[in-house]
Amino acid sequence: MTRPTLTVHQVPGHGAEDVVVAPSGRHEGAVYTGTDDGTIHRVSHDGRRLETVARTGGRPLGIELDDEGRLLVADAKRGLLRIDPDGSPETAIETVCDSVKGAPMVFCNNAAIATDGTVWFSDSSRHFGIERWKDDFVQDTRTGRLLRLDTDGVVEVVLDGLAFANGVALAADESYVAVAETRACTVVRYWLKGTRAGERDLLTSGLPGYPDNIARGSDGLIWVTIASPVDPVVELLGRAPLAVRRAVTKIPERLQPAPKRTCRVMAFDDAGTCVHDLDLDASQNPTGYHMVTGVREHDGRVWLGSLEEPAVAVVDQ
Repeated sequence: MTRPTLTVHQVPGHGAEDVVVAPSGRHEGAVYTGTDDGTIHRVSHDGRRLETVARTGGRPLGIELDDEGRLLVADAKRGLLRIDPDGSPETAIETVCDSVKGAPMVFCNNAAIATDGTVWFSDSSRHFGIERWKDDFVQDTRTGRLLRLDTDGVVEVVLDGLAFANGVALAADESYVAVAETRACTVVRYWLKGTRAGERDLLTSGLPGYPDNIARGSDGLIWVTIASPVDPVVELLGRAPLAVRRAVTKIPERLQPAPKRTCRVMAFDDAGTCVHDLDLDASQNPTGYHMVTGVREHDGRVWLGSLEEPAVAVVDQ
């Protein structure tokens, strides 16, 4: 049986957190990603050409492409942004949404765009921004939200009280929207159509690690990143009194629980069945590429992004 191979493409910036693949047009097959210096990069499908697309001045996380070929960027510091990828890197960036009911978003994270233009997106925490994501994770504030931005500009809170709301994806038929609950190791599903419209359940739970971004692939499956394996210390802290959890986040970072190294993504069908589990061990991943936080399956290739790596990667199965 052929084993999957991992190829890494460097980018000039740390933390290429998410990836999206252009399905058509003159940049067909190109991959977009954003790094922690606020830069949006475009990488050719073969990794040989690298271009700077824009500089957000914030921290770009989730990246989507709309029907007009524009980028919709979930910037942790600036909210939802719209960018013309063929414009000048210094061109004006349109702010689509940076507040909810008059209150600024603290941690805009990921999004998915419906065929009618509706945007579904996540705000991970009401208390801590990206610089203090570990504080929210350890304290388990459960203040994450799934939000909906209608085409008329109205923003609504659809789900609240989520345990670090993260990746967002729509079913192929848009019958439901899914959002990853990183701290809870689950992917929550909110039904949009049919007899269950308005109901909430779980697409999957009990994941072997903490999910980050999720995305629907060209294969119709919901691909889920596993940024780090489940940490017994973190889980133990989660059952401790709030005062203890808060105290832990105040000790030196080197003494706090840290994400464990892994390179893993999974894919689920609409029934919640795991169809693929790409767990790249050291023999398949000699580069040490780890902490996968972004994933896109496109025509059989699986592109990866990482909060910790200055690179994107691609898995050829």
